Amino acid sequence: MSTEGKTPLPAAGGPTGRQRDTTRSTSGRDNEGLQRMGAAMGPLLLWLQDVAAVTLLRARRTLLRAAILFCVLMLLLWVSIFLYGSFYYSYMPSVSFSTPVHFHYRTDCDASDSVLCSFPMANVSLLKNGRDQVMMSGQAYRISLELEMPESPVNEQLGMFMVKMSCYSTDGTVVQSVARSTMLHYRSNLLQTMSTLLFSPLLLTGVSEQKQLIEVELFQDFKSDLYQPAVGALIEIQSRRVQIYSSQLRIHAYFTGIRYLLYNFPVMSAIVGVASNFTFLSVIVLFSYLQFIWGGLYPPEQVRVKVMMGDSTRLQQRREEARKRMHSSASTPSELDTPTAIGTEDLNRLQEDEAAQDSSTDEAPIFLEAPHIAEEDPDHELRAGGMGNGTQDEETTQAQSSDSSLRQRHGPWMSL
Repeated sequence: MSTEGKTPLPAAGGPTGRQRDTTRSTSGRDNEGLQRMGAAMGPLLLWLQDVAAVTLLRARRTLLRAAILFCVLMLLLWVSIFLYGSFYYSYMPSVSFSTPVHFHYRTDCDASDSVLCSFPMANVSLLKNGRDQVMMSGQAYRISLELEMPESPVNEQLGMFMVKMSCYSTDGTVVQSVARSTMLHYRSNLLQTMSTLLFSPLLLTGVSEQKQLIEVELFQDFKSDLYQPAVGALIEIQSRRVQIYSSQLRIHAYFTGIRYLLYNFPVMSAIVGVASNFTFLSVIVLFSYLQFIWGGLYPPEQVRVKVMMGDSTRLQQRREEARKRMHSSASTPSELDTPTAIGTEDLNRLQEDEAAQDSSTDEAPIFLEAPHIAEEDPDHELRAGGMGNGTQDEETTQAQSSDSSLRQRHGPWMSL
């Protein structure tokens, strides 16, 4: 069989011509749709980009301002705490002070029957670390002496004895002196026996001892003088048969007013003090910021400027009138005999007005140039009177133009 005149059959599964046309038309419409969508979305994307950039810039500025504000607030807080701590340290004295008292007595005699050669005495320093005063001037203190005494037969038979204390200043002058009596607390023989039997295990092991702690109140309301502060004290026990284990001198301050609140309510006082300092410093910083940004809290003093400008204009008018009067007097032949007096009087008036203007305004924003007529000679004015009217008119015009020129000092509140 012959194959001529027969068209080849399309391969199975391959696209036909109509399908290819349909595909091309669909892809063309898709491309057109993408182009239209891109044209429509382009400005939107640019707007979104601009908005994002502006938002990011504002966020950075806000973050920077917040960081600066936080740093300033922290600085103010630390300064407030430091100020309160400095005030507390300088205003509050030591609450209590305790120092051991070491007695000494003479031993150059034949002591018998537990009798000392002299009264026991002690010199106690009232300075902290050898330089700082313990007691603040004007503050009330309670001073007491604690004596640790054994319950020995000698002390029981001793009975009452005197304790004397004398406070002295830097030059050795006795500021205050006091004497108080004391004795051991009475305990019967039965009570001593029962106590010994009850505490015998402790007494045998050395944990407890048969002793008494006697507290002698020497000063109830002691106040140190500002001009003669107490720097030391002499303590004397006026008995030669007393027996003492040890002793302590205790000084305790009694606070009143603000010191009472600071000592008894420290947390509340600290909160109030720091908050007050913080508020005060914040107000100062705020006013300083407003002064730096706006130049002041109130509008400029425009009224004062206008008044000063009016005074300057009035002074200028007076000068022009005086100048015209002098020129007219110089040009009149009948008044040639008295030009000097007229010119001198006008000049004196002008100088007085200038002095009053300068003294009334310490810092004037507008200044006027000094008139040239103040330096002219009256004879020269007489000679100038013989010249033509054209020359006088030219000199008058020049003088007026030179006097009316203003010199402005630039400032933040005035622009003329």
